[in-house]
Amino acid sequence: MVAFTDAERDAVYKTIYARRDIRRFRDEPVPDEVLDRLLQAAHHAPSVGFSQPWDLVVVSDGETKAEIASIAERAIAAAREGYEEPRRSEFAELKLEGIRESPINICVTCDPTRGAPHVLGRSSMKRADVYSTCLAVQNLWLAARAEGVGVGWVSVLYPYEVQEVLDIPPHVKPVAYLCLGYPEDGFPEEPVLQQEGWRERLDMETLVHEERWEGDESTVADGEAAISSDDGQ
Repeated sequence: MVAFTDAERDAVYKTIYARRDIRRFRDEPVPDEVLDRLLQAAHHAPSVGFSQPWDLVVVSDGETKAEIASIAERAIAAAREGYEEPRRSEFAELKLEGIRESPINICVTCDPTRGAPHVLGRSSMKRADVYSTCLAVQNLWLAARAEGVGVGWVSVLYPYEVQEVLDIPPHVKPVAYLCLGYPEDGFPEEPVLQQEGWRERLDMETLVHEERWEGDESTVADGEAAISSDDGQ
């Protein structure tokens, strides 16, 4: 395979650093050929044991999106109650989903039985199927950024309710619910949650260890408790 040129290599890094979690979308469809390229990018993600455990449920029907949005609204309301003031009010100001507004939603799922009973590389790391599915999400996200398409990952959801709405088989698990469309205000210079003062990017120097773990046991800033419903990249 031909090596990348300098310009091609730089474009890869540019895409990585310019990827954003988008929540506001224009009322403009994503062309079928663009969507197909994004789905192909997801499907070409690496996977442990070449298991390819993902499926992608593409949702464009308004009624279906409204059902999913109502699940998100209830989950967001419940998550808000887990914070104390002033964080609770700050949380309420965040826009955490664009399910109805985005022209396309994609639910990325993981089938832990694909390739069963033996998947190379999963004998000791049982959740490698989920990790592989996340790589498909990232492939799609980076390809979308290169296409000028915004993606928002809605993690504040009740996955089993999403599973029921989308008729996903019981053994298949929803991993990511994504909103896709052209950004209403373009791509911001910084991640949205950083821009809005929710979190700062951690210094990479505190996260890279040589040979052995060293330094603080936790990188959680200011003693803030981790809450699984936080999202936004």
